[in-house]
Amino acid sequence: MARLAVVLMNLGGPDKLAAVQPFLFNLFNDPAIINVPRFFRWPLAQLISRRRAPVAKSIYEQLGGASPLLEETNAQAAALEVKLGDNCRVFISMRYWHPRSYEAAKAVLDYNPDRIVLVPLYPQFSSTTTGSSVDDWKRAAKKVGLLKPTALVGCYPTNPDFIAAHSKLIRKKLGSSPKDSRTKVLFSAHGLPEKIISRGDPYQWQVEQTAAAIVRKLDYAWLEWEVCYQSRVGPLRWIGPSTEDAITRAGAQNQEVVVVPIAFVSEHSETLVELDMEYAALARRVGVANYKRVPTLGVSDDFISALSAMVKTASPLGFPPSVAAARMCPLSLSLCCKALESRSTSLTKVYCGGNNG
Repeated sequence: MARLAVVLMNLGGPDKLAAVQPFLFNLFNDPAIINVPRFFRWPLAQLISRRRAPVAKSIYEQLGGASPLLEETNAQAAALEVKLGDNCRVFISMRYWHPRSYEAAKAVLDYNPDRIVLVPLYPQFSSTTTGSSVDDWKRAAKKVGLLKPTALVGCYPTNPDFIAAHSKLIRKKLGSSPKDSRTKVLFSAHGLPEKIISRGDPYQWQVEQTAAAIVRKLDYAWLEWEVCYQSRVGPLRWIGPSTEDAITRAGAQNQEVVVVPIAFVSEHSETLVELDMEYAALARRVGVANYKRVPTLGVSDDFISALSAMVKTASPLGFPPSVAAARMCPLSLSLCCKALESRSTSLTKVYCGGNNG
């Protein structure tokens, strides 16, 4: 029977305090993050990473000295491997820290699969996340001589199982149908500079599609909600509203706040420190009546089922083609994941998993 390799792609995180500065350098040396010629980008990445390392180290010190992201992703990989069954192995490829794309590509080469499916753990597509990870993977695969038919699950912002997984966790936090206006749900996603969105990046549009789909699934007529963005850094104009401003407005109205990390599927510094510590402290200062945070999807059965179904849809191993292959973004969003298909000779097919099911 044909063998399938699934590659889960994620950001990565430092595994010790000494790794913080090199992790940040890898991040800021990515042309998808700082789009300037390499001659200028390398020293700029050195400067920024050295300046930010002390603050970042203090954040990871609160997490025991390392990011939990790899451990979380390993658990997701193990759960997905069980769900997919025999003749399938799940590998992990991190963008900015180990195991990086080259390490993952070597491991896949040793496994010698018949087909490969790339599954980014970024539900909403962005050129800065999935786009960058796929470009890095292609370079690594070419370097190690990994020449196998490869498909990509490009995005899945409205995948039914993905939406169901979020909805179940939110219902638990909301409790028994609170029918008053004092509860507000904030769907918080990582922010991006406005200039990236203006180039045709679909991330913000897809985040909004995810939030709207969850609200429809919850079907609470009384629900007040808002999409907002966290983790702003630097002098550039970022997409908004900011999560901090949304929390402050809720405090002024004496509302309860339920924060949903809508673009993160694993716990890491931006959920465990930024949301749970920094924003919780802000909520207390500005008078939020009660602050709750919904956990990330992790290994919830609905989420792992979503990943499994999308792998099977994308895989060329005998599974029929589906509507998932169709583009879901408006044509004005020129950096849609389907654009990767048209400019790549190494990807057999790019599937928009949001349409799956």
